[in-house]
Amino acid sequence: MNTLADSQNRNQQFLLYLGSIVKDRVFIAMMLILILLATFDAPQLPISIGFTIDALWEMLPFFALAIGIAAYAKATNADTLIAKAFSGNPVRATLLAALVGAISPFCSCGVIPLIAAMLGAGVPLAPVMAFWIASPIMDPEMFVLTAAGIGFNFALAKTIAAMAMGMMAGLSILVIQRYGGLESPLRAEVTGCCDSGCSASTQQSLLWKFWQQPERIKAFNAEALAIGAFLGKWLTLAFLLESLMLAYVSSDWIAGYVGADNPFAIPLAAIVGAPSYLNGYAAIPLISGLLEIGMTPGAALAFATAGAVSSIPAAIAVWALVKKQVFVLYLALGLTGATIAGIIYQFTGGVIEGPTNCVAVCGRLDSE
Repeated sequence: MNTLADSQNRNQQFLLYLGSIVKDRVFIAMMLILILLATFDAPQLPISIGFTIDALWEMLPFFALAIGIAAYAKATNADTLIAKAFSGNPVRATLLAALVGAISPFCSCGVIPLIAAMLGAGVPLAPVMAFWIASPIMDPEMFVLTAAGIGFNFALAKTIAAMAMGMMAGLSILVIQRYGGLESPLRAEVTGCCDSGCSASTQQSLLWKFWQQPERIKAFNAEALAIGAFLGKWLTLAFLLESLMLAYVSSDWIAGYVGADNPFAIPLAAIVGAPSYLNGYAAIPLISGLLEIGMTPGAALAFATAGAVSSIPAAIAVWALVKKQVFVLYLALGLTGATIAGIIYQFTGGVIEGPTNCVAVCGRLDSE
């Protein structure tokens, strides 16, 4: 009888879960997009679906790693150590977070689960924002590919810009918080999912081998499922929208606004970079091509840094995670920092050294 009751219980929960998916606004938005594509541009429908699946597949290892880290931190109670690591002197913690973020291997979407876990663990927003802004702009592999595909000077400038933008963003948050702003940055539903095991976690001691206790295994599974489901649906929508951007926004149109003849090329490149950016690796051939048709080095740097921080997938994921004022501030700090970095790079004699085309490196990226 117990087995039958448990089975009915599970079936009931599964049906309720399916019902919640169908009613979810993100699911509804994706269905509307697919219906509109099928109605007005049927050939694009399989292309967009294929792009979304491929993007999610390529993202899966990083996404799984980030979710695993977040769930492990929750189950072991190590999330309290994360909070302590960025406690103490807030300025020092913010500067350290920016430096670590600039060399971390997380992309703009892959860093989201880690950010959710850090905020849920009580890490102050200032170092989190510093890490958040700096992390997607550069990582070791990106540095090598950028140096080979565009130029060493550009790769070095982008790395310095990542650190500087992270520091500027974090210190700006410190100033705002000093005047009483930006309390409780997470949305209520995210706080709820991040707190799925908080009541138990805060009362438990640190235990690295969490699998030795059944309740900690449950906490791990609950945290991984909650964060994975919540962010997975938003990333799916984000990549679907990115596929539409690739289909309907022309690189020639971008070059017309960010070429050498436009005195506002750098701020425009930062603004255009947000919806036009692909991802850090696929952007290398795009930026190389834009440089060849007249984009200035400063505009290229602004485009690359702003796009990494505020691309469509990243922006949607951030919107799902934090409250509206934090989201607006995130975008503003990213665009402002990218513009300043581009202007400084341009007026300090920014030089692009590297292959005039990206045949060796970028050709491979274009084919992916």
